[in-house]
Amino acid sequence: MSVRVAVTGAVGKMGRAVVKAVCEDPETELAAAIDVACVGEDAGALAGVGALGLGVSSSLEEALQTSGAEVLVDFTRAQSAFENAGAALRAGVSPVIGTTGMSAEQEAELARLAEERGVAAFIAPNFAIGAVLMMQFARQAARFMPEVEVIELHHEKKADAPSGTAMRTLKLILEGRGERTVVRPEREDILVEGARGGDVEGVRVHSVRLPGYVAHQECIFGGLGQTLRIRHDSIDRVSFMPGVILACKKVRGLKGLTVGLEHLMEL
Repeated sequence: MSVRVAVTGAVGKMGRAVVKAVCEDPETELAAAIDVACVGEDAGALAGVGALGLGVSSSLEEALQTSGAEVLVDFTRAQSAFENAGAALRAGVSPVIGTTGMSAEQEAELARLAEERGVAAFIAPNFAIGAVLMMQFARQAARFMPEVEVIELHHEKKADAPSGTAMRTLKLILEGRGERTVVRPEREDILVEGARGGDVEGVRVHSVRLPGYVAHQECIFGGLGQTLRIRHDSIDRVSFMPGVILACKKVRGLKGLTVGLEHLMEL
């Protein structure tokens, strides 16, 4: 039996890619497409999979009540994603959130609501399988090479910086580093404030925003006489779709709020 999936932001670049992926997978079915743009137009035609007879809706609440959706996929913006996920949980629908930039307080509220309603929720900073592996490899490397900097590069329209992937990677690096500390002397010869990037517990993180990029990240580890680079590149949004579909299929079997695609993969 197919998993019925609703998609918010269905007319955006990520939304159209999700609609296409849901339609092309034999175990998922598009239940609703929600957006403030192109209301009434056929969601399938907009996504390039042909007419489905399913128009874009402007009302999330109505779509959740009438579509029979089991899962809501959201790639919008942080505040909208938080509100959409809350509405889904209250309607008994499991949110699968790829939007980054939500605060810890917002995630905690979604976790509380998921437990209260008995409906599973899922958040992933990055749905690309390779990106998840990159983060796990970085965690392992930090055990042995604690000196590291993170550079993440995204398209110019990405709202949050550092990216959710970078923040998740930093968390895993700090876990891998454990009790090891890195002490760097204060520099007085920095000509431009912020040139050395942000500092998260001794790990520098740098964000690049330029046209032409999709989603890229490099972790550079330094040691005595050696460096180690771990890099992942998403050159097309299709790279995120296998992870999105995996989450759609598995989220209903989870409990509460789960963060990170690695929890759905056999690593």
